[in-house]
Amino acid sequence: MNVISKFGRLIALGGGLALSLLIQGCATPPQPYDYSAYKQAKPASILVLPPVNGTPEVMAVPSVMAQMTQPLAESGYYVMPVSLVDETLKANGVQTSDEAQQIPVQKLREIFGADAGLYVKVLRYGSVYKVVNSETAVTLEAKLVDLRSGQLLWEGSASASSAEQANNSQGGLIGMLVKAVVDQIVATTTDRSHPMAGLASQRLLAAGRPNGLLFGPRSPNYGKP
Repeated sequence: MNVISKFGRLIALGGGLALSLLIQGCATPPQPYDYSAYKQAKPASILVLPPVNGTPEVMAVPSVMAQMTQPLAESGYYVMPVSLVDETLKANGVQTSDEAQQIPVQKLREIFGADAGLYVKVLRYGSVYKVVNSETAVTLEAKLVDLRSGQLLWEGSASASSAEQANNSQGGLIGMLVKAVVDQIVATTTDRSHPMAGLASQRLLAAGRPNGLLFGPRSPNYGKP
């Protein structure tokens, strides 16, 4: 029995070690982003193009577009005014986000004079009812492209969700179901995705985050590692 018991403990120990190694392997931090092209280009001004909408929600584009200037400006960049960009594009016959993002970089540089263009896509925007909870989430991805050369300087993605702060552990199953229904009704009568879009924009475009944008020349942190 002692031999069997010891053998069992060895198996358990080995299994625990294997699980520990597996967890450590899954928790491996992402590789540092290669900023060599970004640092060489040194963009000072950014043109934010209208985001491409990959969702069925019509409010996704104006909601996201309206909240991207602030984090970029706070990161030390001059950002072309959103209203000016929109009016200029429409005056030149560009009516959709897809058309705007297909304009050659040299032409964008000629029209707006910006150093870099920010190309954004909305992957998720809106609320989803999931039986015991209702989640409002926004997911964005972006690329920063040098308008002088067409070179990719940076790319990344970010999300924000109401589920991050949700607490469904109280009230039992009935309470959870009622709360989910109420949340879904409120979400369909008010734009709960708008603040989530703001949070996702901050996470995506606020400089100084791991593998995020670098600080621009208007920031006191410009050039710091």
